[in-house]
Amino acid sequence: MAKDRFAPKPLNDIMAGLSGRLSSYAGKSQALDKQQTLLSEFLGANLSGKCRVSNYRDGTLMIEAVSAPIALRLNYLKMDMLSHFRGAGMAELGQIKITANPQASQRLSPNNASKTANTTPAKKLPMSEQTADYLNAIAADAPPSLKAKLEKLARHGKKAKL
Repeated sequence: MAKDRFAPKPLNDIMAGLSGRLSSYAGKSQALDKQQTLLSEFLGANLSGKCRVSNYRDGTLMIEAVSAPIALRLNYLKMDMLSHFRGAGMAELGQIKITANPQASQRLSPNNASKTANTTPAKKLPMSEQTADYLNAIAADAPPSLKAKLEKLARHGKKAKL
């Protein structure tokens, strides 16, 4: 069977042809991703959405929280978190430092910037006179409570034309 040339290639295969420095960045990025996964497993979905692993250097894991109260809560969990990471294979981990960084919330949600840029209000389309007539026709056979509401909506449609 022929090899599919459009199939995704592993990152290690792609980085093998590039410089050593870029390859080390890719390796560190993958390591941080694994550590973020471990953090998410430990904290759960709610709390892990409010913090992220920012760096790992010399046996120290750096975690950024979106606010000071979240950082305080993570500090209470620090020893259990340390045990969890060591149990997952990071035996060289010596300490965890937690900092509050309000700008981390922008990094946590990459789609946030695109959502805020396109927040134009939707255009209000006026109701056509034909639609108002349909609502009046439906209201003729409707129960009294629904009839009043349909007629009010139809009058609103007729006002839009004036």
